[in-house]
Amino acid sequence: MLERLQKVMARGGVGSRRYCETLIEGGRVRVNGKPVTEPGTKVDPAIDEVVVDGNAIKTQSLVYFLLFKPAHTICSARPENGRPSALALVPTPAGERVFCVGRLDDDSEGALILTNDGEFCNLVTHPRYGVEKTYRLRVRGRASPELLEKVRKGVHLAEGRTAPARVNVVKRGREMSILHVTLREGKNRHLRRVFAKVGLDVQDLLRTHIGDITLGRLKVGEWRPLSRQEIEGLKKLATAGPRVPRTRVHAPRRPAEPSPAEPSPDDGDE
Repeated sequence: MLERLQKVMARGGVGSRRYCETLIEGGRVRVNGKPVTEPGTKVDPAIDEVVVDGNAIKTQSLVYFLLFKPAHTICSARPENGRPSALALVPTPAGERVFCVGRLDDDSEGALILTNDGEFCNLVTHPRYGVEKTYRLRVRGRASPELLEKVRKGVHLAEGRTAPARVNVVKRGREMSILHVTLREGKNRHLRRVFAKVGLDVQDLLRTHIGDITLGRLKVGEWRPLSRQEIEGLKKLATAGPRVPRTRVHAPRRPAEPSPAEPSPDDGDE
């Protein structure tokens, strides 16, 4: 995939993009043996050799995976307390570091993007860009309209008041309810804490959407590469800012009454 030269250089550890532009303009950069003096020149980090002041820089191809994260896996790089890392489920390029775009706590499951593109990660996860994430929740208790209205308006947590959320009822029972919730922010263990605040205990949590990207036909533990169209689509969503909410959410088919999840440590939901 073609990228701007200064971006490739910055990712290779040369310095900031502005500094890299200065090096390019000063004639200190060669691509495949030829001097390049125009910032913005496109290169393919997978095949092009970039040399700065006679030293070849290590470039890496950007990778983007969508994983159906299983429950009881963690989003950190190393296993903890016998629980495996979700990172081990995708084919990490040799010698490269891939990380999770945002977090799902270890007992939650669903859509999780993994990449080595830090700029893309920031666009998708930072609340200022308003990329929506949608979740399917099974909560213990009757999710009355009054309780859900509190969630929609936001509740007070230790970090402050949560932003408004969209909540759609899939099934409402006396002892158990199934909901779809859409957020533009992700505090630590966000949804579990929000619903606990209104007296509803989250039993199962499945992230179904990240922006317009869905799990589709992926099964638990499976992954696929994101298409260039999906990557660019998420970038456009981020740069365009928050949009008019969607009114319907189509989640993958799940058992009507999945088994309750175990309590999880403080790993964080989006």
